[in-house]
Amino acid sequence: MTVRTQAQDLSAPVIAGDFADPSVIRAGGRYYAVGTSSEWAPHFPIYSSSDMKSWTHAGYVFDKMPEWTSGSFWAPEYYFHNNTYYIYYTARRKSDNVSCIGVATSRYPDRGFRDHGIIVAFGKEAIDAFVYNDNGQLYMTFKAYGLDKRPIELLGSKLSADGLKLEGEIFPMLKDDERIGMEGQSILKKDGMYYLFYSAGNCCGSGCSYHVRVARSASFKGPYEKQPGDPLLSENDYWKCAGHGTFVHAGNNELYYLYHAYNKQSTVFTGRQGMLAKLSWNGADGWPTLAQVATPRPVSAGIRDEFNGNTIAKRWQYDFRNASPVVKQANGKLRLSGSYADRNLSGVALAVRPASAAFEMETTVTNQNAALKGLVFYGDANAAVGVGVAGKKVLFWMVKDDKRSVIDSAVLNAATPLQLKFAVAADHSCRVYYREKAGGWKELGAGSATSVAFLPPWDRSPRAGLNFAGEAGMTAEFERFEIR
Repeated sequence: MTVRTQAQDLSAPVIAGDFADPSVIRAGGRYYAVGTSSEWAPHFPIYSSSDMKSWTHAGYVFDKMPEWTSGSFWAPEYYFHNNTYYIYYTARRKSDNVSCIGVATSRYPDRGFRDHGIIVAFGKEAIDAFVYNDNGQLYMTFKAYGLDKRPIELLGSKLSADGLKLEGEIFPMLKDDERIGMEGQSILKKDGMYYLFYSAGNCCGSGCSYHVRVARSASFKGPYEKQPGDPLLSENDYWKCAGHGTFVHAGNNELYYLYHAYNKQSTVFTGRQGMLAKLSWNGADGWPTLAQVATPRPVSAGIRDEFNGNTIAKRWQYDFRNASPVVKQANGKLRLSGSYADRNLSGVALAVRPASAAFEMETTVTNQNAALKGLVFYGDANAAVGVGVAGKKVLFWMVKDDKRSVIDSAVLNAATPLQLKFAVAADHSCRVYYREKAGGWKELGAGSATSVAFLPPWDRSPRAGLNFAGEAGMTAEFERFEIR
């Protein structure tokens, strides 16, 4: 990836692209952040930084989903205890599709996590874990009743010394009396008072209303008094629906809050991006305040993957519910094949998280067979748009409302090598192009743009990348992938 930066401002995220519900920890002089992956695998991306402003992708918590899970990998939470890194995470239980909280541990913050299964199962859902050490006693806190016809509550329970099971009775901490939504809690102690920061409102989608509030109590178990007035974080000129973060101590003993927000221009097409705020204790009556930290604003950023080496870059993900890709990389080429569910009309998508609503991606297809091989902008198995070559024909295709259609096609003089380009505009429309050897770019689609506004699912951004759809034994072979 190539990134050039200029003066710092408030328009840039610290972690660009879809990185919701972030949790952050400091270890060995570096910071590590983990975020929601929803229905994309590998699960729970981990980023690393020396300054909390410039981050690099370090890996994932799970390469394969734990045996007990079926999907919806949300809200991972870092915790360090007894020389062990814990990640408490939300996922749906395979047996009944109920969201529960699981736990995984490692000796390292960025790799080697071993799953220990479910730690919290409560009613119709238990999500958004946060662990707090109160004078040597560990506590688990979580959100409950989000699917019940009653106010949401944040609940707590004692946690065992090894951090792997609940102990004692579950107790209430804070109730959503306003019935607007409550989740994503994080707790600090200051001058004998416990401060419970939480996110209120609707988390996701174009109609979101997320914002950060705080309540305080002289006792960890409550009762908590909610701060009156405006939220600590809500929106500014560039960002909206701020929320669901955790705190970390910087080397200068300052506290920072890593959270997510939607960019007001690109919104759901870039997802909930990683943001940073600084905590101060300068509010009225001793209440805290949060202020977004200005960060370097990229003036140009992109990805260029030449497929060097024998291991694919960490950025690539796939829809694990609907496809099982087989990926091999060698000699400057990436070979993509695999199987996919019958209900999946889009094939195998190997994709990356866009950092902008407007972008172009390109690749070169270097092999010939009857399989479809090309580029895809993928929201879900039933919502995708792509361009690819099959045999000696190039196809501009769409999957929408569980129906697949070909928008346009052309017969090629020679099937390979074939360059493909997929361009997305800021108005959420796309155009696609192809170029044969020694020729110029030609557009499919009768010279008119095609809307991709239907692509984003409710909780995640669409992904852009490579596509394969074909029979067993076939493969797609690509040379270079670029997004800019």
